[in-house]
Amino acid sequence: MVIVATLYKFTPFPDPAQLRGPLLDLCAAQGVRGTLLLAGEGINGTIAGSRAGLDAVLAHIRSLPGCADLEWKESTAQIMPFGRMKVRLKREIVTMGVPGTDPRSLVGTYVDPADWNALISAPDVAVIDTRNDYEVAIGSFRGAVDPETASFRDFPAWWAANRDRFHNKRVAMFCTGGIRCEKSTAFLKAQGVEEVYHLKGGILKYLEEVPEDESLWDGGCFVFDERVAVGHGLQPLPHQLCRACRRPILPEDRSRPEFEEGVQCHLCVGEYSEEDRARFRERQRQIKLAEARGQEHLGLG
Repeated sequence: MVIVATLYKFTPFPDPAQLRGPLLDLCAAQGVRGTLLLAGEGINGTIAGSRAGLDAVLAHIRSLPGCADLEWKESTAQIMPFGRMKVRLKREIVTMGVPGTDPRSLVGTYVDPADWNALISAPDVAVIDTRNDYEVAIGSFRGAVDPETASFRDFPAWWAANRDRFHNKRVAMFCTGGIRCEKSTAFLKAQGVEEVYHLKGGILKYLEEVPEDESLWDGGCFVFDERVAVGHGLQPLPHQLCRACRRPILPEDRSRPEFEEGVQCHLCVGEYSEEDRARFRERQRQIKLAEARGQEHLGLG
């Protein structure tokens, strides 16, 4: 059994590059894989490994400046859901692209999963899904507004064009693990929206804690690893990844005429050039060769 930990922390790192090497080395020594992002505003990512390996890495992260009270969400996987370990330096640990948006100084009101249903059922509350369009496509809360954004960076422009729809409304926002709502609620507060709420711990915490027969969630929650999507109780769902566009598809979608393993699916068939598809075919050929040799291919990481 592999333990999967999803984490983030907004805290100032004066020199994130200095933190990268020791963190990457420790993950390698402990057999931990996944992706961690470091920026001047903090750390974000998902990692997986053994109980002992994860505990060692999480203890190290808690020793970083401002991370002593780090919280994370855990789930399990039958096999390792990552191909390798990546620690990347970024301008933001979640990219909104609005300078000065700082959840450490201004943020919405946290709502525990147990109280979320009552909030979003209130008639004066507008519920906004802050995730990307391909995530919303496989699941969301009933009645939630879908901004249909391809990237979180698109959210500020969507809000500018649609804010009048939410006049005299309280706004409740949610995302997978909570980090996008930290920024989006800070952004709305800075825009003058007085009552802004967000789901503490995100969808993952809700699916973990709220019984299915009481849930207002429909469908699956996309996760950024090889499990692809989880449902209530954080149980894996049958979704798979298109290796070209990285969107979730169902097993039956592989039978569609547009589908070609590693090259395209019905969702992205018109998005790539012939040069792109030739490159994807070569990558898929290399993956199959690695599988035949009993090796892992980094293209799956």
